[in-house]
Amino acid sequence: MKGTVIKSTGSWTLVRLEDGTRHECKLKGNFRMRDIKHTNPVAIGDRVVVVFSEQDSHGLIVAIEPRDNYIIRKATKLSKVSHIIAANLDYAFLIVTLAHPRTSNGFIDRFLVTATGYYIPAGLIFNKIDLHSAKEDQELQSLKKIYEDAGYLCYTVSALRGDGMESLRSILKGKLSLFSGHSGAGKSALIKAIDPVLAPKTGKISGFHHKGMHTTTFAEMYEISSGGFIIDTPGIKEFGLIDFEKPEIPRCFPEMERLLPLCQYKNCSHTHEPGCAVKSGLIDGTVSRLRYNSYISILNDR
Repeated sequence: MKGTVIKSTGSWTLVRLEDGTRHECKLKGNFRMRDIKHTNPVAIGDRVVVVFSEQDSHGLIVAIEPRDNYIIRKATKLSKVSHIIAANLDYAFLIVTLAHPRTSNGFIDRFLVTATGYYIPAGLIFNKIDLHSAKEDQELQSLKKIYEDAGYLCYTVSALRGDGMESLRSILKGKLSLFSGHSGAGKSALIKAIDPVLAPKTGKISGFHHKGMHTTTFAEMYEISSGGFIIDTPGIKEFGLIDFEKPEIPRCFPEMERLLPLCQYKNCSHTHEPGCAVKSGLIDGTVSRLRYNSYISILNDR
């Protein structure tokens, strides 16, 4: 029987079969040895083949179908091993907060680079706008323009007040979407606001560090009553890129990729070459200095 992985704790995997029923499954032993590059051989969103036996009430995953796409990050900051966050996505959304806690621009851009690099449509959901000061509202508008001009979907919402829920529900309908971000960014509360029937755990912000406290231990897929699925992930402190070479980075910044045909050199790195359209864009303001600084930082890490 075929199904989709909707939760994995490492020892056990929860699979939603095509008939809508859910079953706890084990992973066939040899899968754990096949792909040592990843910490998890099976990921949320994977389409799998499951067999059942009369002797065991649980299913056995015997095959993982080819992935349309997947999004990964370094398992730890210094690790060369990757962790697959989710697979077969229609959208990957980063939940961004300007305060309580703050999401750094470097974190935002590394997430977007990874999604773009693996051909996953990506966007930003600016949450907790009910907590914004006038200065933060102004900053939000500036950031929103930068990322929309780059080509990314952007939404401004308040999970607490319900602002922006209708437009968000519209884009999520009928799709498989990933919600990622720092602990405390409000991923679980946002899922509840999108569909009150769903009940992911929510937590409080640490008063001492002004950072989020983990509430989601394992990634889990939720079915939206209006149609579609959302994957809620544990909070991520850092987003380490893996499997990217320097020449690949420019194409992962859409606004720079669009300008490449105007550069003097076809393989322009947008750093030192004469006749670079991106550097010209920095001068006339058509290229964001914020995004360019992230680009240089990512290049320097390669």
